[in-house]
Amino acid sequence: MDSEYQSLSEAIHAGDKESGIKEALALVNRGKKVPQIFIECIEPTLVEVGDQFSRLDIFLPELMNSASTTKAIQEVLLPYLADEPSQSRKGRIVICTVSGDLHDIGKNIVKTMLEVNGFELRDLGVDVPAASVIKAAVEFNADIIALSALMLPSLPSMKDVIDILRENEKYKGRFKVIVGGGPVSQDWADKAGANAYGDNAIEAVKVAHALFT
Repeated sequence: MDSEYQSLSEAIHAGDKESGIKEALALVNRGKKVPQIFIECIEPTLVEVGDQFSRLDIFLPELMNSASTTKAIQEVLLPYLADEPSQSRKGRIVICTVSGDLHDIGKNIVKTMLEVNGFELRDLGVDVPAASVIKAAVEFNADIIALSALMLPSLPSMKDVIDILRENEKYKGRFKVIVGGGPVSQDWADKAGANAYGDNAIEAVKVAHALFT
């Protein structure tokens, strides 16, 4: 991570909202684009925090403080992103964090980036069971299902959605599935049968566009 992001990253790790907001706005004022800040600092820092929690280097209170700080930073930065000119609608996407996972920061960033780029989104929230994901996709007449997970134990829940779509004749070919999040990789996505993998919000937009071309 570039040294210019060190103070912002440290604020997220420390759960320091005031410093985090101050550092994020300072980056914007120095000419950093909001997508850059998300991709080059916030997302990698969240992965680090998630890894620390998985190793028991930090515990739930520290994890929640980092998450709360990131949400506060996100609320300050996203209006800058939302001010970008909206594009014509390209398709419908249902997005959620899968069952067993309560993390929504990365999902929310991806959601906003997709909306700014012309997609119509329905956000199902966090800890969403596979059956509920598919039901919502049918009701919304979605083109794409976007699944997020931050914790390694949540990956089976992500695969549950893909397996149901693959095994049920009435769903075959109806939806494209994009997966992403800290524990997800291109290799895992390929083996699970996902249509695409986005390792950050910018990449998620790119692969969503690709699925419509």
